[in-house]
Amino acid sequence: MEARALKPRTSRPAWLRQVWNCRLLYLMIIPLIVWYVMFCYVPMAGLYLAFEDFSYKGGIWGSKWVGLANFEAILTDSEFLRAFRNTLIFSFGKLLLQFPAAIILALALNEIRQPRLKKIYQTVFTFPHFISWVVMAGILKNMFASNGVINQLLTVAGMETVSPLLSMSGFRPFIWLSNIWKEVGWDTIIYMAALAGIDPGLYEAAEIDGANRWRKIWHITLPGIRSTILIMLILEIGRVMTTGASFDQVFNLYSPPIYEVSDTIDTYIYRTSFNGTKDFGYTTAVGLFKSVLGVLMMLGANKLVTACGEDGLF
Repeated sequence: MEARALKPRTSRPAWLRQVWNCRLLYLMIIPLIVWYVMFCYVPMAGLYLAFEDFSYKGGIWGSKWVGLANFEAILTDSEFLRAFRNTLIFSFGKLLLQFPAAIILALALNEIRQPRLKKIYQTVFTFPHFISWVVMAGILKNMFASNGVINQLLTVAGMETVSPLLSMSGFRPFIWLSNIWKEVGWDTIIYMAALAGIDPGLYEAAEIDGANRWRKIWHITLPGIRSTILIMLILEIGRVMTTGASFDQVFNLYSPPIYEVSDTIDTYIYRTSFNGTKDFGYTTAVGLFKSVLGVLMMLGANKLVTACGEDGLF
């Protein structure tokens, strides 16, 4: 009897075998993927509004097409230009103050040799992050409003009262300082993780060579987290048009008398969309303009970092 030729067994591709072996992990990320698709990608269809003169009768797909007219209107709108200027001021103020503050705090915490004391300080500095800006704004208003606790104490002491919440010159520094107080502890977490990855043997070798604490920070610690600092800087620059001062923070603290120095792009979009003319095509164009500019700034920062020989995001 003639032996039957055995057919070669077709093996699965390597990537398919890997997916099957890790099927439970991939199953766990399905809800996250669905969330991103539903709430981050599907809404992008609404960007069509940026090129329309939206009307409720026509809806998104039936409104009049106006091309780039909304974007031309943006560049001639004095209120938008004011909000654009304030957003940049808030954002670059945050870069100059909060960004290095997180690095300095991480370095300071890293120098604490008692683990229990370090955990206490980390908890104290990180805790304000978990308080929402609605609650935080209520606390700040009770303290710094015209009739707040601080001004009542100043009145009793016979001193002149002051309210940064209504001050054209004091509101911006108040936003920067309150944001540092709330978020600097949270920002240090990534730097602390990077610091934990530095080889302790480097510090021991430097100590044998006679390096003091400042020398070890300058020649070992900072170079050890340099790539992390640069990546965080790129991400912060990419968020310049959004999180220089978060919408929740400004919205809960600003008021009409100080719109000149407090109105940001996000609050401007909110007021124009729901309290103004309800021109959703125009406000969609503002949001698209802000997003595109933020992406371009991030790409430019990444290109600059990689051109200097450092590792960027991509």
